[in-house]
Amino acid sequence: MTDELLKIRGLKTVFTSDGGTAAAVDRIDLDLKQGETLGLVGESGCGKTVTALSIMRLVSSPPGEIVGGEIIFNGVDLLRLTEDEMRRIRGNNISMIFQEPMTSLNPVFRVQEQIAEVFRIHRSMGKSEAADAAVEMLNKVGIPSAEKRARDYPHQMSGGMRQRVVIAMALACDPKLMLADEPTTALDVTIQAQILELMNEIKHRLGTGIILITHDLGVVAEMADRVAVMYAGKIVEEASVRDLFASPQHPYTIGLLKSIPRIDAVTEKSPRLHVIPGMVPDLKRLPPGCSFQDRCPEVQEICKEPPELERKSSGSLVRCWMRS
Repeated sequence: MTDELLKIRGLKTVFTSDGGTAAAVDRIDLDLKQGETLGLVGESGCGKTVTALSIMRLVSSPPGEIVGGEIIFNGVDLLRLTEDEMRRIRGNNISMIFQEPMTSLNPVFRVQEQIAEVFRIHRSMGKSEAADAAVEMLNKVGIPSAEKRARDYPHQMSGGMRQRVVIAMALACDPKLMLADEPTTALDVTIQAQILELMNEIKHRLGTGIILITHDLGVVAEMADRVAVMYAGKIVEEASVRDLFASPQHPYTIGLLKSIPRIDAVTEKSPRLHVIPGMVPDLKRLPPGCSFQDRCPEVQEICKEPPELERKSSGSLVRCWMRS
C-alpha cells in the first residue's frame, strides 16, 4: 500500500486562438500524498486554475486541449478514462471549489436542490434524505438559518454565502482529493477561518489530499505542507512551506514574499510596497530561455537558455541558473 494519492507527470494544456497557441500549463510535475495540502501560488494567468481544471478534465475544448502527460489518481490515469467514468469521479472522489460561485451554481434551482443532487447521484439517497443532508452541509459551512436559506435561489444570497454553498457541494461526499481555487474569496475573516478549519477537519478525518490555489500567502503558511510556485505555465520552485518562507530560492518567489504587506516594511523613507517590475509575458510569445528573465533582478547571459527544475540539497526544487 502507498499513501500516494496524485501523481502528475509532464502535463501540458494549450489554448489555441487566431493569435497562436499558448501553453497555459507547460509540462509540469506534481505529487500529492493522502492527507497532504499542496499550496499552488503565483500571479493571475500563471496556470494555477488551468492545472486544476485539467485534473478535473473540465478544460473547454475548443479552445483548450490537454496535449500531453499523465494524471495518475489512486493508480488510474484520468486522461485515459471515458467521460462517463470521469463523471462518476467528479464530485465524489475528486471535488473542486470554484473561484466564481455564480458560474458554478445554476440560477434557476434552489441551493438545497443543487446540493441534494450531489447526494442523490453519488450516494443514492432518496429525495427527502438528500434534502436533509443538504441543510446539514449548509450548517457545517456556517450559513445562518440554514433550513430557511436552503430554499433561496443563488441570486438571493450574498457573494460570501454563494461561496459557502459551493464549498458545501464540494465537501458533501467526503472527497479523497479536493481542488480549492481561492476557496475563501469574498469571505470575511471569521468565516474564512471557519471554512479553513472545516477543510482541515476533513483532511485529518478522511486523509483527503488538498491542492490549495490562492494568492493569500498567509493562508498558504497556515494550511499547506508544501508549496509549488508557478510562473508562465511552469513550476519554478517547490519546497516545504517552512523552507519556502524561511529561505526562498527563485527570484520570482523572493519577489512574491517581499510583496506581502508588513507594518514594519512601510517607513517614511520607503512608503511603497515592494512590487515585481514588468508584466507576465504573453504565453504565445515567450522569450527564449527563462520566462522570468525580463523581470528578474539577477538576470545573466545564461538565462537565455531554458533552465531545468533541479533538486537542491535541502530537497527543494528550483528552476533557475543562479541557483545551480
